[in-house]
Amino acid sequence: MIIGVGIDVAEIERFGAALERTPGMAERLFVEGELLLPSGQRRGIASLAARFAAKEALAKALGAPPGLRWTDAEVCTEASGQPVLKVSGTVAARAAELGVRSWHVSLSHDAGVASAVVIAEG
Repeated sequence: MIIGVGIDVAEIERFGAALERTPGMAERLFVEGELLLPSGQRRGIASLAARFAAKEALAKALGAPPGLRWTDAEVCTEASGQPVLKVSGTVAARAAELGVRSWHVSLSHDAGVASAVVIAEG
């Protein structure tokens, strides 16, 4: 059963400018694993913007309750390249409250825009 669906978009250039303008913003939004590629190199702005859009979409799928922490949701990449969500803390608590048992996430970026869709399934 679908419990919630969220979608969000982020303008890549604007998101990148915000990261440059605001020291520490990336560390407030992302856990270390999201900031780095498996090779250890820093992840590109388009990829980070898509991950930010996924966190916004996740919040919408949960009904956008106040108090969710950005770093309590992590967008990971499986060996196949498929994105998956790992939740903890405030996000896991809200998901449990709603009966969410699994997540589906899709990320994309093209033409200067990053987007994400998240489905919460119970």
